[in-house]
Parts: sequence; structure tokens; C-alpha cells
Amino acid sequence: MRPMLALPVLALLAGGAAHAAPIAAGHASSPELTPGGLPTTVVPAAYRISVDTDMKALVLSGHEDIDLTVTQPVGQIILNQAGLKLESASVDGTALRISQDEAAQTATLSVPVPGQLPAGRHVLSIRYTGPIPQTPNGIYYDDYRDPKGRKKRMLVTQFEVADARRMFPSWDEPGLKATYQLSVRVPRAYTAVSNMPVTSVTKAAGRTKYVNFATTPRMSSYLLAVVAGDLGAVHGKAGDTPINVYAPSGEQKNGEYALGAATDILPYYNQYFGVPYPLPKLDLLAIPGNYEAGAMENWGAMTFIDDAVLFDPSRSSPETREWVYLVVAHEMAHQWSGDLVTMGWWNDIWLNEGFASWMETKATNHFNPGWEIWPRQHSDREAAMALDAQSTTHPIQQTIHDVSEASSAFDRISYQKGEQVIRMVENWLGEDRFRDGMRDYMKAHAYGNATSDDLWAALSHASGQDIGAVARSFVEQPGIPQVNVARRCVAGETVLTLTQGRFTIHDPHAAALKWKVPVIAGTAGGDVHKILLGKAPSTLRIAGCDHAIKINLGENGYYRTRYDAASLALLQKEFASFGPADRANILGDEFAMFQSGQASLKDYLSLVANLPATQEADIAVWQDTISHLQALDVMMTGTPAQGRFHDFARSILQGQMQRLGWDVRADEPFTDTLLRPKVIDALGQFGDRAIIIEAQGRFEKYLKSSKSLPASLIDPVATIAGREADGKTYDQIENVIRKAPDTEQKLRFFGALAASHDTALTRRTVAFAYSGSIPNGRIVRSLAVVARESGHPDEVWNIVLENQDDIRKLLAPWSQEKLLPAVAGETVNPDIAKALLSNPSSTSSRGSLISARQAADKILSNAEIYARARTQLTEWMQEKNIK
Repeated sequence: MRPMLALPVLALLAGGAAHAAPIAAGHASSPELTPGGLPTTVVPAAYRISVDTDMKALVLSGHEDIDLTVTQPVGQIILNQAGLKLESASVDGTALRISQDEAAQTATLSVPVPGQLPAGRHVLSIRYTGPIPQTPNGIYYDDYRDPKGRKKRMLVTQFEVADARRMFPSWDEPGLKATYQLSVRVPRAYTAVSNMPVTSVTKAAGRTKYVNFATTPRMSSYLLAVVAGDLGAVHGKAGDTPINVYAPSGEQKNGEYALGAATDILPYYNQYFGVPYPLPKLDLLAIPGNYEAGAMENWGAMTFIDDAVLFDPSRSSPETREWVYLVVAHEMAHQWSGDLVTMGWWNDIWLNEGFASWMETKATNHFNPGWEIWPRQHSDREAAMALDAQSTTHPIQQTIHDVSEASSAFDRISYQKGEQVIRMVENWLGEDRFRDGMRDYMKAHAYGNATSDDLWAALSHASGQDIGAVARSFVEQPGIPQVNVARRCVAGETVLTLTQGRFTIHDPHAAALKWKVPVIAGTAGGDVHKILLGKAPSTLRIAGCDHAIKINLGENGYYRTRYDAASLALLQKEFASFGPADRANILGDEFAMFQSGQASLKDYLSLVANLPATQEADIAVWQDTISHLQALDVMMTGTPAQGRFHDFARSILQGQMQRLGWDVRADEPFTDTLLRPKVIDALGQFGDRAIIIEAQGRFEKYLKSSKSLPASLIDPVATIAGREADGKTYDQIENVIRKAPDTEQKLRFFGALAASHDTALTRRTVAFAYSGSIPNGRIVRSLAVVARESGHPDEVWNIVLENQDDIRKLLAPWSQEKLLPAVAGETVNPDIAKALLSNPSSTSSRGSLISARQAADKILSNAEIYARARTQLTEWMQEKNIK
């Protein structure tokens, strides 16, 4: 799954058998025997499911036959259900007594007394009914408008983490794999798509039909899917595998770009994994708006929110072009890592998500080398470290007790930190050895389940090295290593002494952990050294005493670096000689040292101030710089020195604006097309009047003719117009959103409304976020955007708190847990941190408590950082005579 993770505002910003206990992280040698909360004495082998849907009454009725394997005599069968009513149940024709526990999301089916179900093979039959709600989890309906403005309804499923139980009673745990044969009754006008091809269609009463699908391979319940509605498609093929992109009729042409990406990527993955894609077809389905995740890897029937798979060259941004490619590559990687081989329990969700996140970048870089995607992964690294530096972080591999806690594990630790650790291991072993290990891993565990230890064993076997010793120190421990550098000149050589500690922010009681850190160090001239840094100090000797030596060369390692003064001075002198990834890495580490209180902000600012003189033009460096300058601006809000900071920030960026210009050049690199909007938006935030006036004029023309503005400039122009908006302009933007044909347009213009600093307009924007104009699956994210961009996070918190009952009616469980933490996390008010932790919703589940604690930790950390930034930035500007 590819969730829509909001970027931080700064680097933080930031009856028979007993039940099996959840797997303890890192110690499950046989995940299929201990998958989670259900007894394992009765397990499914095959499901045959028939679901009748009533798309007007919004209810379903179902019948299923489940082939069971019973390992020892039992008096009852326990399985999952949520919101369903089991009407009858029998095993081998014998009626069972039904008891349901909605809190536990289970049903217990008891054998008549006296009696037991003997060990062996049996068939369980269940009839049941249930709702088809609007909240985007389980089986639900999605109302939308087609390109002509007509109201349409679609049937959608989203089962990860544990919502298959909302469509059919099941053993809804990843380790309990089975085959699935699905039949669904839908309106005759609907096109229905599932994991496998359609085998037959039969007419039924009331202008409906039964669509029957072929039996799936053995797989986990959360990977089953069905989508039905007024769908069109574009078709392609990779080798012998048909690939189809489905979208609401009239929009399917915008799936051509994703189709091309998928057609390229599938042969690449077949070769990389050494196991050909095993299903007879691969479908990508665009869900218009009401969708909780960014995308979902249902085997053979991947679903995406529409703006993650549809690309319209006439109105989609360059960021959307890149995003679509990345998300398609991510979900396709899951067809192997996650679907073919699945983690045994949610402790190891990072095996799915960290690997897919890494693989999406690898594939995207392979087919689009000019995008410079690897150096720009610096932003993902920073986002992961923002969370990992906090006291509320957790290991990549953690004990998961229940499904609410499992939902909370879909975070930057599992995704981005997981990705960075895999990247580090591959870089250490070499691409070929790592690939060979992955091939062994896939073949050994195909159609089954695996743990992290299984992966380390495969990589160790392929490489002849003990990978586990290094990998476990990063996967089973929380936090970030910090490599400390002390430099001496001895007899014409530079002697570096490297020691390690733990990098933290606002965590005085952090455990003193140690890692086995693969360190690559070197000069800009190519003198490269590799060591494995452990508990004891390590020494590097490099000829000469006058060259800068960079640690974490290439930024392939997951650790921070703290340089002594002599090392940092030389790095600043030779900064431009290092590659883009290294320049971004130096900037990121120095800003992080300020955040942690280990260095003054002036060390970072001195590097930034020199960028124009070195004619810096790389997008990775500017993305890091712009994000931190914008964060510092937020920290300076309301201070007397903010105007002087704006002058400084504009002086840093104006050279880039002159280089890029307003208009897209036909021959420019894609990275310039990506960078231009960021520079324009930042200059608008920093009060550049020429930029603001030009943007306002272009927006007025856009309102009259959308063709007047290139797609790549719509975002910054609309945002500046929204930031400067009066009531009339605000109304015009709101009207654009109401008429917007897709999620991309709705969210980009909502971002413009959110940028307004007018408190009355901010209140309107909060109400608009849950008015029905923004998709339900994006409400929480949108409210967090208002809190962050409006400059009034406390006010937004109060408004959301007042209206949370109405908002929560629209939210799926995952969003319920994140609603208040997402909004609260944008303030630096300690009183709101206390209010969040004391709110009853924060203790309603394990997942809610985790989210609330992380947000409160972020608030307190940022409060401290803001105070130091204001003092140090003001002093530095005075020293530099910035007026």
C-alpha cells in the first residue's frame, strides 16, 4: 500500500485451542503457525464466496463455502467478521451455534453439545448479510461525478489491514493464506474487475448479473479485491501478460501514461526477481476520490486513488507525472514482495513496504535516469529521520498486538527508513549479490509467508557475508546512529577518528544504543574508504592534510554525521566539488545538528549563504534548501526579524528564478520543470512582490481560460493567489474546486485556499474540507494542510475539536485515529499537546495512542527548536548585517 503521507513542515515536522500470541519481533521461525489473534487449530484452505450487492439499498448478502483443515479436535471455530450478521452456519451439513463479538471483530461457531469437530478436512458454510457504507474501508460505495457532471456510483473494496472481514467472514490474517473463488452480483451496466479474469457472466433478476471470477493463487485475505462500476479501460501487454488500466468512463485515456509505465516495468521485475509474474493478467484501477490509501497492491487488481494513476498532460503537474510512475512501480513491486511472499504478521510490514519503496525508486531511475531520483531520495531520508529522532519512534520491526496498532505501523519508519536500510545493505553488498539474494528469497517463500530473518538468511547465502548482524542492528533497534568525526594531521596524512553515538531530538533519556554501521568515506577526488563501524572507535588514514573528507559518500547510509570544526570548514570550502547527493547530505546533517542542539544554526546558514556564489543548480540541493528556508520562515512568524529573513531568503533564491524564468522551455531537463514551481512558491511565501504580482495576473487569466497557464505552473500560481486572497478570490478558488473533475485538481486548489492567512477564511476552509467537495479519504490530510499553511494551527485545532463529531462520520478507522494528532502536530503550543493526550479519542485504541503520543512529542520538540531558531537566526543576521 502507498499511503498519502503528509510531509512535515520541517525535518521533524516532525473454545478449543488457545489463541496464539502475536509474534515477537524478529523471532518467528514459522509465521504460519503463529500468525496473530485467531486459533491455528482450524485454518482455511479455499474460499468459494458469492456476494449479492444492492447498490440502491446499499446492503449485501453473501454465501460462502470454506474448505478447512482441522489439526486437532475442537468444539468451536473462531473467525473474523466486522459489521456482518451471520444468519446461519454449518460444517459438513451440521448446523453450528453462532455467537458474534463486535468489539473483537470475531464470530464463534460452536459444535452441538456433546460433540467435537474431528481433525481432518471439512467444509464450513455460512450465510450472512451486511451494509455497504460510504467510509472507504472494507466493501463500500463511492459516489462521484463523471466528466459530464453526471452522478455515478461505484463499488470498491479496500481490505488492508484487516477489512476483508467486512465483506465476508474469514480468517483475516496475513499468515493464513488460502485460494479464493469469487462471484459478485452487480447491476448489468457495471463492469466488474477482481484479482483474476472473468470466467462467466449470467443474467439475474432486477437488471443485475452475476460475474464469476477464476480461482486465485494461494494468498492473504487482505489482497482480495473487487471493483465494479461504469468503467472504461485502455489495454496493453507485456510479453504474454495483458495489462489494463480501468477508470471511470470518459477518463480512461488518462491511464495511457500509467499503462506505458506498467508495460515497461513488468519485464524488468520479471528479470529482477527471477520469478515471472504468476497471474494471467494485471489490472490497474483508478478510484475517483473516495479512497483511503494512495494505492493498494491487490494481487492482479491494483487500486489507486485517481490522481496516483491518471495523468492528463493538459492539466496534470510534473509532480503528478513523477508520482504516478513511482506509485505504479511501488504497487507492482508488491506483486512479488507482499503478494507472492507475504510477511507472517504485521510486525514485518516493513518487508512489504520498505522494499517496495526502495524498488519503486530503483525502477523509476532505471527508466527515467534524467529525473535524478536517487539524489532526491534525500527528502525521504530526512522525513524518516524526523520521526526516528523522537522519543516516540519505534524499531522498523516491532511487536504488533492488534489491527489498530498494525495500522499505525504504516508510517515513515516502515516505508522510508525501511527503504533507506535496504538501500544501505544493497550498496554494501553490491547490486548483483543483493539481487541474487532476493531471487533466492522469492523462490524459497513463494505463495507463503516470511520474516525478516528469512530475508537476511537469503542475502547472507547469496553474498557469503553475515548480513543479519548489520541489518538487525538497524531493523530491531529504534533510532539513528550518529557518526562523529575528529580530524588530525599526522606526518602528512589526515587521520580521522570515527566514533558513534545516537542522534536524537528532544529525547534526553534515549537509550545509548550501538549499531554496526557500514561507513563509506572519501574525498571529492575519488579516494574512497569503507569500514564497518562498531562500538570501538575506528581510524581512517588518507594521504594529505588539506582535502575535505566526506562521510556517507553518496548518502547511501542511514546515519547522521557530526563533523568537527576543521572537517566542516574544509567541506564548506570544497562543497561544490562533491556530487549532488553529498551536497544535500551535508546540508541535511548540518540542519539536523542544529535541531538536536549540537550545533549552531549559523553553521547551516553559512553553507546556504554560499550557494549562489557556487552557482548551485541541482534540484536535490535546492529542494532541501527551500524546505528548510520555508520551515525557518514558519519559526520566525510574528517576530521583528522575519522581514530581514525574507530579504535573506529571497537573495538566495532569486538567482535560480533568473536562471529558470517563468516559462517552460521545450528543451529543459525535467528537473528544471520540477524545480521552477518550488522556487516561485517559496519566493511568494518570502514576499517577493514582483513574483506575487505576476502570479496574481496569471491566475486572473487562468480563471478566464485554463489553457493560458502551463500545467506545471498551476500549483504555485494558485497557491500565491490563495495566500494573498480577498473574499472574491477565495470564492473563485472555491468554485474551481467544486467544478474540478478529479482529485488532483481538487487537492491542488484546496491547497491554495489553505494558504490564506485570513482567520475568517481559514474557518471557511476547515468547513470546506469536510463539506463533501474533498474526498473522504483526504479529509484528515486536508485539515492538517490548513493547520500548517494558514499560520493559525491553534485556531484550526479549536475548530476541528468543535466539529469532530460531524467530521468523524465521514472517516474510516485509520483516519479516525489520526484526525486530532494530524491537526495538533502542526502547532507548537504545549497546551494543545496536553489536550490531545487527555482527549478520549487518544486512548480509544493502541493505534490512536501511538498517533497522539507522536504528535505531542513533535509539538514539544518543535517548541524548543522554534525558540532556539529565533534567537540564533536573529543573531546571525545581525552579524552578517542583513537588513
